Amino acid sequence: SMTLREFIQGELIDIVEWLETNPDMVAWRFIRPNNEIKNGARLIVRPGQLAVFVEQGTVADVFQPGSHELTTHNLPVLSKLRGWKYGFQSPFKAEVVFVSMRQFTSNKWGTKTPVMMRDPELGPVRLRVYGTYSMRVHDAEAFVRELVGANSSFTVQQITDQVRDLVVARFSELLGEKAIPVLELASNYRELGDMASVQLGPDLARLGVELAQLVVESIALPDEVAATLDQRTRIALIGDVGAYAQLQAADAIRDSARNPGGGGAGVGIGVGLAMAQQIAGATAAAMRPSAVAAPPAMPSAGPPPIPQTAAFFVAENGKPVGPLDRASLELRVKDGRLRADTLVWRDGMAGWLAASQVSEMADVLRAV
Repeated sequence: SMTLREFIQGELIDIVEWLETNPDMVAWRFIRPNNEIKNGARLIVRPGQLAVFVEQGTVADVFQPGSHELTTHNLPVLSKLRGWKYGFQSPFKAEVVFVSMRQFTSNKWGTKTPVMMRDPELGPVRLRVYGTYSMRVHDAEAFVRELVGANSSFTVQQITDQVRDLVVARFSELLGEKAIPVLELASNYRELGDMASVQLGPDLARLGVELAQLVVESIALPDEVAATLDQRTRIALIGDVGAYAQLQAADAIRDSARNPGGGGAGVGIGVGLAMAQQIAGATAAAMRPSAVAAPPAMPSAGPPPIPQTAAFFVAENGKPVGPLDRASLELRVKDGRLRADTLVWRDGMAGWLAASQVSEMADVLRAV
């Protein structure tokens, strides 16, 4: 009959295995009191795992998926380990580190500070780059030796910082070497990602890992540079800057007329509109061939406006005041607020002009 001692010894044969419960766990160390594993214990390595035996910090053996009996017959290397001093039937000391060989996806990478590069069109620019990568353990032995060390477990987060820094460094070098114009980078995301993966291969191989995929999601200019580019695009779409300046001036006058009590909103509008008029004039002049004189102004088809009904706006202290009828205008001439060089505007005029340049206002000045 089986003695109690034999029964207990039979029951205590270990099963060495890793039931993965944390999806982020890359490596897990099998823990036993004093790291003693019974002779004849069963090692179960599930699909997608490897088991690495470590003795005094040195990798002794690596087991592939399957069920393995841990005896000196099946594991000759264990007979050399220091735990066997009491004979082959005693427990042996060894550490078993299980390593997950599956892919760890959607790890983010990105530049902490912008990367400086020289663009052939824009000159020196700073770029922010970010994306994702998938990685897996390629060499379990190197991974355990280089990274796991004395940790009882090892999550993917413990390596993502290291891999991210390597990705960013190699990608920054790549941007500098290739000198792809910023405006063409978007069409080269996949190619750049593949090239960076190849360049990173040797760096990551030393850690026992490899990139399954490196995705570039965005290469972006700083906000202020992007805004300037947007402005340049708008100007290109507008085409005629002079016409645009006149349109802006007319819009400003319309808004001011709708809201005469707008306070500070209208400050400087008169000066701004005068500048818009100058820009429009300069643009028109630049567009005319210098040798050809401007054609004489054609007479208006209809009669001029009746002076009494003209409603003018007058620039006073940088603000438009109006609309004013003839009597109000004459009153302003008398008290000196309306002079020959005062800027005036009425509906139908492209921009503000000095009073002496507008025929109706010239009549008012003469009449007073």
